[in-house]
This record gives sequence, C-alpha cells and structure tokens, in this order.
Amino acid sequence: MRAVVTGQIGLDKKPFLESVSNLVGSRGGRLDCYHVGSMMYQEAPDVRPGRILDLPLSRLASLRRAAFKDIISHTKPVEDHPDIIVNTHATFRWRHGLFSAFDFDQMELLKPDMFICLLDNVEMAHHRLHTEHDIDATLKDCMVWREEEIIVTELLAHAMGCHDNFYILSRGRHDETLETCLRLVTRPDMKKVYPSFPMSHVVDMPDVLAEIEAFRAAIAEHFISFDPADVDEKLLLDRAIAASKTGEEFIDVAPHAFGGREGQAPFNVPVQQVLDIAGDIDGQIYMRDFKLIDQSDMIVSLIPELDGGMPGLSSGVERELQHAFEHTKEVYVVWKPAKAPSPFITETATKIFPSVDDALEFFESEGMFAMGNLFGH
Repeated sequence: MRAVVTGQIGLDKKPFLESVSNLVGSRGGRLDCYHVGSMMYQEAPDVRPGRILDLPLSRLASLRRAAFKDIISHTKPVEDHPDIIVNTHATFRWRHGLFSAFDFDQMELLKPDMFICLLDNVEMAHHRLHTEHDIDATLKDCMVWREEEIIVTELLAHAMGCHDNFYILSRGRHDETLETCLRLVTRPDMKKVYPSFPMSHVVDMPDVLAEIEAFRAAIAEHFISFDPADVDEKLLLDRAIAASKTGEEFIDVAPHAFGGREGQAPFNVPVQQVLDIAGDIDGQIYMRDFKLIDQSDMIVSLIPELDGGMPGLSSGVERELQHAFEHTKEVYVVWKPAKAPSPFITETATKIFPSVDDALEFFESEGMFAMGNLFGH
C-alpha cells in the first residue's frame, strides 16, 4: 500500500513511523518512509529548526511542492515501490490561521492507496507542540486542530478515490499500535476488528481490568485491531474533575513515546484547561469510536461478569453493538455473566461465545486468521 499519513503537529509521527518501517525490515519486508517536513527543512537550510511554519505561505508551498516532487520521482515506477508511507499533514493551524498542507495535482501523481490520520492523547500532543515550537496554544486549540485534520484527511481520501481506505489510527502507548500500523499498510487484507469492552465503570475492578487487558491483547495478536482505549482522554478528564474538587491547579502526566525521545519526567497539565475541553472529549469519543467501528470488518465485544453474576454491560458498549449491527458489521459477543443476555444482545449478535478462547477458536476455524504474512502467525 502507498499510504499517506497525516496528523497534527505534536504527534512525533516520524519516530513512530520509522519504528514501523524498521519492524517491517526486521521481518524481511520493505516499507520506505518519506517525511515531508524533514525534506522541506533540507530544501531550506537557512530556516531554524521549529520555525518553518513562520515562513510566508508562498515559500511554504514552494518547499512542500519541492519535497513532494522528490517523493514522486523516488517512488516511480509504482510497482517497484508498492509499500511506502508519506508522512505529512492535511492542515496547519498556525499564525497564518488555518490552511491546507497539500496539492491535489501532486497527490494524484503520487497515486496513494490509503490515507491514515494518526492520533494521540491531546495532552501529549500539546506537550510536544510546546516543547518543540514557540507558540501559545491551549488544549482546546489542539482538540480543534485534531478534528480539522481528521475531516480534511477524510475529504482528501474521498477526492483521491480512496473511499474505503481512510483510517483513524492512534499511536497509543504500546507496541501493539506499531503492529496495527504495519499490518494496515502492508497486509490490508487482514480482518479489521473493533474490540468493545466496558471502560470507565470498571476502573476500580483489577480482576476485570486484567481480563479486559488479556482480551485486548488476544484481538491485537490475530487481527488489525482498532482499540478505542489507545486514546484515553476520559481518564485525564476524570483526574481533572477530582483535582478541581480539592483545589489543585495542575495534574501530573507521565509522557510516553516511541524511540525514547521524551524521557520519563512527568509534566504538568492545567486542570482548568482540561475542564474547558470536557465537552470536546466526550463528543470526540462518541465520533471517534463510531468511526473506528465503521472502518472495521467486525466488532468483538467482551461482556465480563461483575459481582452477583451481573453483566458488565455499559451504555457505551450497547451503543457500539447497535451501531455495528445497523451498519451491517459482523457482531460477535463474548458473554461471561451467569445472567442470560437480553434480546437486545441475542437479536443483534452474529454469534455469542462463553469465552475468549471459544471465540478465537471459531475465528481460526472460519479462516479469519491471516496466514503466511510478515507477522509469524
């Protein structure tokens, strides 16, 4: 696949995507990465690091076109470069205001097969943005920019004829997201799964959390997994609400990174700025999780058993199952409680299993596990 990967500034896309490329190489494959921003700096040695977006728009456009011209030239003929990643942006929200970061004519010459908009927790993007650039942007600004980047990337994908090949992907905190990106670009034929499970109301139940973690890992091992927990801003909001009740002005956040560029020291996030984006967090979770389902082939939902044999069935999981059913996705449910599922589960599920192992055995028997790929499965 020839994939264009976008995302707002502050995601540290380059080390993440280089890690994906290196992982492919370590398994005998080849995935070339082209980083438009780095190539623009090479074209403009007079520009200080972190300051290129302060240039006039006309020069920015000229540098970008020069970088894309080189990429198009280096990746011809297409059959000799089947798997590439072009790391760029769809939009910029900077001192010039909001402006686009691509040219249609060059995108057509590039002949992309896939568009991916990369995401990360907003506090991480905000932290990296201010570490690397001299700019005054709030968490709210970063939330708005992320939404704009998603929408414009999706529109660009449609304009390029990639109607069914636009994806939202979180870079997350774990190596599993490297695997997801690798599979998406190099083995798009693999089954794409949205793992569904309760989140907020089981945070104080360690046994249930361990069960959910094992379920998530099992899905990630065998499929392209679009895991909703890879972006966990709801936990950030819960912490900010709790901190506000005790009069705290900041909460500490531990950074995460691929390639170890950030160190381990926590950084402060203003409580009020988090409270100011409470509506954005909830709204984007609602939008993002449904989009993750839409870009999947099927949903697999784990319903754990709580005290008294009651189902750990949250309103979010119910809505996800209904959305998947109404959008003609395959709906699989792992039902652990002693209490029998309601008709709202049985009438919408393709199949119900008593355990994760039973579900995996069925998926394997149905040929859903990809064979003979780069991943050793």
